Amino acid sequence: MLGALVNAWRVPDLRKKILYTAFLLFIYRLGSFIPVPGVNTASFVAEFQRLAGETGVGLLSLLDMFSGGGLSRATVFALNVGPYITASIIIELLAVVIPALEELKKEGPEGRKKMSQYTRYGAVVLAIVQGYSYAAMFGTAVRPGVVWKLLIVLSMTAGAAFTMWLGDKISEKGIGNGISLIIFAGILSRFPAQLTGVVGMLKQGAGSIAMTAIYGVMGLALIMAVIATTEAQRKIPVQYPKRVVGRRVYGGQSTHMPIRLNQAGVIPVIFASSVLAFPQTIGQFVPAISASVNRFIYNAWVYNIVYVVLVILFTYFYTGITFNPVEVADNMKKYGGFIPGFRPGRSTAEYLDRVLTRLTFVGAIFLAAIALLPNITGKLTSGSISFGGTGLIIVVGVALDTMKQIEAQLIMRQYEGFLK
Repeated sequence: MLGALVNAWRVPDLRKKILYTAFLLFIYRLGSFIPVPGVNTASFVAEFQRLAGETGVGLLSLLDMFSGGGLSRATVFALNVGPYITASIIIELLAVVIPALEELKKEGPEGRKKMSQYTRYGAVVLAIVQGYSYAAMFGTAVRPGVVWKLLIVLSMTAGAAFTMWLGDKISEKGIGNGISLIIFAGILSRFPAQLTGVVGMLKQGAGSIAMTAIYGVMGLALIMAVIATTEAQRKIPVQYPKRVVGRRVYGGQSTHMPIRLNQAGVIPVIFASSVLAFPQTIGQFVPAISASVNRFIYNAWVYNIVYVVLVILFTYFYTGITFNPVEVADNMKKYGGFIPGFRPGRSTAEYLDRVLTRLTFVGAIFLAAIALLPNITGKLTSGSISFGGTGLIIVVGVALDTMKQIEAQLIMRQYEGFLK
């Protein structure tokens, strides 16, 4: 792997892309420390910590993790690419129920370009709404007056639009998916502070070196498990018959259709966290229901059980949106392909649905376990050490995707890549 990285650095074009990506990520991290005007930063931080709660399961804590701490510091990049991701999910869901959007999605590059344009418009609208909600939410830390609130909303909206632009430029001229790399950089930026906290805890005698080493080994094993699950796939054999065109014979080839174990990615965990965090967030602004919410909904056992159920349900839901067995079977039949032992059409669709259901169950259980792990390790270590969760899945997934893109660039230039 180190040799492949050296080879990548030796290729002038690839080196330029890597440096370009690193420079734009540096600009992003720089903007994550520029405060918005009209906000008392110290008061804002104190108010954010109060609203986020000591449990850390609130929606604000989740959004702050995606922004790399930009939200808790009231910076111009506080919204990060959150509005864009939310708008993307909404557009994908609407494409399932609105025929016009579904047809637009199937129109190739021009259709995707139009869908991307709608997503950006929606992201700007969501950024305005979220910026106003933050300005109203942290009222004690914001200067009074409509002008100051309007300035905060405009600053946060401009920051969200700029991060979208950075992500597009990275995807266009850099290496990897720009939006994913921005989230990756934000999550990874919290690691040094966490590592410093662990070192400080050891210096104060609050923990043993042996136990910390054990947790470190467990963390590495967990990363390996996430990598294996992310890359795991079921290969369905597909056969294409021979076709005679004039005097030439085409086809007759055997290939396979890969169905990933984790077809939905990290989206189900984000959905489930948002749904569970919403009552707590509302309860923090309505004291009358706050006690009831914390007593019944955020009981440890109740919370964990509901969390697991929601992750499993959302995994099946999002997998059903992204992979339609009937549509896949029809496309295969249209091009003359078939799965050995199954008739094209309905029989193939039923087989694909059966395989997808079983794979999704295993992937959903693993997602739920990873998402629940920080709560378990936090309880066992009294909150001093926790690992796992949404951030780990995102970081591993983005790192693997970026590595594959570098691998493809090296293979194009006849260099030996990462994979042997």
